[in-house]
Formats: sequence, structure tokens, C-alpha cells
Amino acid sequence: MKAHLRVARKQDCPRLLELIKELAIFERAPQEVTVSLEHFEEAGFGAKPVWKAFVVEVDNFIVGFALYYVRYSTWKGSRLYLEDLIVTEVMRGRGIGKMLFNRMIQEARELGYNGMTWQVLDWNEPAIKFYKKYEAGLEAGWLNASLTTEQILNYKL
Repeated sequence: MKAHLRVARKQDCPRLLELIKELAIFERAPQEVTVSLEHFEEAGFGAKPVWKAFVVEVDNFIVGFALYYVRYSTWKGSRLYLEDLIVTEVMRGRGIGKMLFNRMIQEARELGYNGMTWQVLDWNEPAIKFYKKYEAGLEAGWLNASLTTEQILNYKL
């Protein structure tokens, strides 16, 4: 198996969205993927891109990717926020996740970020084990909070 890592391109977006949906099924939340292909493409490759990704291909087929954006912490400064690290199920355990995660570390170094952050579900033991190999700190005590588009639009200011 020859795996090739490269920067994601706009034409990769349909496949990336397929992998995002695969991850959502794994995370028991397929209904939560509501982004359209058009919005996803615009957010990554439009006039004001907000994310960047790296993909790994095997036989010219994308089998995994890592997508990040810049997060600013008033405590730490600019940090690389790893939004998704996805390897399709049949390709797990072959070093593809390591290729992608190592590339994220390299990207954080090259761009001078003050660290890298991400989230992992507390029941995702394979992912936790993977991150512990890097001696990653896993924080407890923080709750995720969010508002949907509908909540924002319907809130009376």
C-alpha cells in the first residue's frame, strides 16, 4: 500500500463530505451533519477561506483527512484547532492517522502557533489511545456549548 499525503483541493470536497458523514455515523450523530457541499467548498476555497485540510490518498482515492482552522485563545494565543481527523474504517491501523496527525504538528510548527487543540469523545477509546501516544493532555471539566443557526436567527435582541 502506497499512501500519499497532500493539501486538499476544492474538487476533494465531495469525498471529504462523505468521510465527514461516515465519522458522524461512528459518533452516533449522523443527523448533525447539515453543512451543504456548496457551503463547505466556499468555507474552504472561497474568497475568505476559514479552513485548510490535508488528505491521504491510496490508489488516487482519499482514505483520510485532517481539517483545521486557527483558534485564538486569550490565554495561549493563536493555536491550530484540529476540527476533524478521519480515516475511513477499512483503512484504520495502517499509519494513515499518524501521517495526518504528524502533518498537523508540522503545520503548527511551520506557522508558529502556540499549540494545537482538538476534541475527542470520552468513549472513543481507540482515538484516546492514539492521542496518548503523543502524550497529549486530555482535559476534563469543560462542557461544549453551541447555538444553531435557527437559535441565532430566532433570538430576540
